[in-house]
Amino acid sequence: MRKTYILFILFPFAHFVTGQIAPVVPSSTSIANTSVAVQNEWNAFQNTAALAHIEKAEVSVQHENRFMLSELSTRSIQAGMHTDYVNIGISYSYHGYSVYNEMIGGLGLARNFGDMFSMGLQFNYYTAYFSAEEESRYRGTLLTQFGVSSKIFPKLTVGFHTFNPFQNSIKTENSTKRLPSIFSIGTNYEFAENLIWLTQMDKEVSSNFRFATGFEYTMIEQLTVKLGAYGQDYLVPALGFGLHLGNFHFNLNGELHPQLGLNTLANLKYSF
Repeated sequence: MRKTYILFILFPFAHFVTGQIAPVVPSSTSIANTSVAVQNEWNAFQNTAALAHIEKAEVSVQHENRFMLSELSTRSIQAGMHTDYVNIGISYSYHGYSVYNEMIGGLGLARNFGDMFSMGLQFNYYTAYFSAEEESRYRGTLLTQFGVSSKIFPKLTVGFHTFNPFQNSIKTENSTKRLPSIFSIGTNYEFAENLIWLTQMDKEVSSNFRFATGFEYTMIEQLTVKLGAYGQDYLVPALGFGLHLGNFHFNLNGELHPQLGLNTLANLKYSF
């Protein structure tokens, strides 16, 4: 019973402080969610253009535990396939628990235009479950996301991504659930083949700016360490690592929010 009271206190606050990105949207495996200019790691709901750079086929599963409460966790799966004309990706994510939950599924298409740029477009269907005496049912809407990235210089990549640019929302008989509309821009600078510096700025149309930066260093072929931080009302430090064992890739990231506590993300990917 005590856990239920804590959950109902934290649930709206947690959604408020993470309002820059919808909770059902999985965080990226890049440190501090700085993936908009990353081309060699595709995160379906974060950097659609990166889908253009997968060379064969891959599938990954992810679990994100927000503030150590299972009711606030996000589980997702994605799969991408390379073709001669356009790369194709499918993705699905679930957030919440029995009383309230959200789901989003996406179909993405992306193409790499050589040394010039890469571009990706994804169509999503977003649903939310409203539990109340008047209405206990799923409500949904279609929305899109679009991304582009380009190597401006041999060591510098710039990326842009927008999620729900047309500000779609879910309407019920008694209320309207506004979905975040986010515009992101960022850079990826390669100091060396094994050391990159990532930056990203996000703006949700009705929220404060979010600034993030981080470094990812591949110490040996099998191990990458990550260190970064982001700021949006609070400064949130982030730490993570990646293991690369043949076709298997495992990422574990953590963030420490000064008021709500620890966020952890675990991602397992298999590249065919």
